[in-house]
Amino acid sequence: MNSSSSRLIDCRALVSVPSTSKRHKIFLGDILNFAPNCKMDTAGLAFLLLISSTVYAETGKKLNVLLILADDGGFEMGVYRNKICQTPNLDALAKKSLIFNNAYTSVSSCSPSRAALLTGMPAHQNGMYGLHQAENHFDSFTNVRSLPNILRDRGIRTGIIGKKHVGPPNTYSFDYEQTEENNSILQVGRNITHIKLLTREFLNNSTEPFFLYVAFHDPHRCGHTNPEYGEFCQHFGNGDEGMGLIPDWHPIYYQFDELELPYYIPNTIEARKDVAAQYTTISRLDQGVGLVLQELKDSGHEDDTLVIYSSDNGIPFPNGRTNFYDSGIAEPMLISSPLHTERRYQVTYSLTSLLDVVPTVLDWYNITQETNEIEADPVLTGRSLLPLLDKEPKNTTGEAVFASHVLHEVTMYYPMRMIRTHRYKLIHNLNYQSAFPIDQDFYLSPTFQGILNRTRNKENLYWFKTLKEYYNRPEWELYDLKHDPEELNNLAGKNDYKVIMKELELRLFQWQNVTSDPWICSPHAVLENKGNYRNNPQCMPLENM
Repeated sequence: MNSSSSRLIDCRALVSVPSTSKRHKIFLGDILNFAPNCKMDTAGLAFLLLISSTVYAETGKKLNVLLILADDGGFEMGVYRNKICQTPNLDALAKKSLIFNNAYTSVSSCSPSRAALLTGMPAHQNGMYGLHQAENHFDSFTNVRSLPNILRDRGIRTGIIGKKHVGPPNTYSFDYEQTEENNSILQVGRNITHIKLLTREFLNNSTEPFFLYVAFHDPHRCGHTNPEYGEFCQHFGNGDEGMGLIPDWHPIYYQFDELELPYYIPNTIEARKDVAAQYTTISRLDQGVGLVLQELKDSGHEDDTLVIYSSDNGIPFPNGRTNFYDSGIAEPMLISSPLHTERRYQVTYSLTSLLDVVPTVLDWYNITQETNEIEADPVLTGRSLLPLLDKEPKNTTGEAVFASHVLHEVTMYYPMRMIRTHRYKLIHNLNYQSAFPIDQDFYLSPTFQGILNRTRNKENLYWFKTLKEYYNRPEWELYDLKHDPEELNNLAGKNDYKVIMKELELRLFQWQNVTSDPWICSPHAVLENKGNYRNNPQCMPLENM
């Protein structure tokens, strides 16, 4: 794709694409799914949000949104068939929700995923290339319009409680902010009694329609920053001496030898103890979600509020967070709507991205046009998920989700791009000649230290990979997910899969193009798109490669 000079091309929005909802706008994500092989030209992308009927306005209600986000959360929930980890509150929410079985983040890293969630734009497009805090120091572009800024302009009160982890402040500005920027992250992210009271404060002072974003810090690791509270802060607030007390939390403890581990976690004692600690912290998250939902009900807004639950990225275990394998990008997602009751406690298998959250929220509020401009190039590649609350699409063969990663911590430069369909996944590792990087808190984890020690001692890892295989990755990875769900058999370059690989490469290239990916020509060419090439961008080859 990038080994020779290629002209950059745009995919025109197809205004004839049918909408699948009685009230629904068409976003570019619909077009990329319905027509992945649409005709190309260089006239630029016309992004349209089609104005449609106002069914929701006829209800006479002021509609609201409650977005709840876990931090490094996964599928440790009863509704997702985890038989050990107890999550009665999340399971109760699931009974009122459509359950998403194919939801994925667009980047498996904290700040980039949150920026993508709040802008509807992948990391390379919104500018949040890596973590926001401390020496990492990444910010989104100042001219990006995030969801809270868009909503405020439409008279909707916005609030955030918990982990913000994005910037700059003017780009992500909420009317009500109780985050790590003006509180202890332990208090606003893990103290569920405090979170409950902050939620009550926000709801009791909201007379206009509202958007409330509750971003828990659980079940993120804290062994790197607050080791006194345990690897997952599982002791914080449990009432033990020196741990403080969270009145509303009733910790649940687990026997490590009784756990059922997912395939990508080593079956070792240290890893089992690690997961047991994670499960205890998830009990705090689950009970916190229950408290927030009870506050919503007590405020009288249960019947006019769209509730969305998900997580930012994969769990902090090997093959998880920072990876583009399904264990790193697959996310839980529950959407509960008081105006959609037909599919409650049903499952959708439609491919879904966290990039779809912004279009979904805009659709809910009946905001029919939003440009979200970067250099006058308006693009949102997600789609509204509200149609799925009515019915499952009949044809999902053209569906795909995309992902873009640049860094996690500032030292971890390992850009990757990905396309995933129902059957196949293609990963492009741009910095494939370097070893896959390991972040600080995961490095210190008992699980990874166990892998290191067993590798040094030439002992059995009780893992499905070797450390060398984990570090060293080829430029292209292609997996047949139907026959290889663990993503171990790389089919890239094999004759029987050349056509499939070329098709996926083209679709990935198209997505990179319409989202203005600066890395679109990497690693074997240089993008020239200024000066003489401003109106005719080119990938100029590096012949010595």
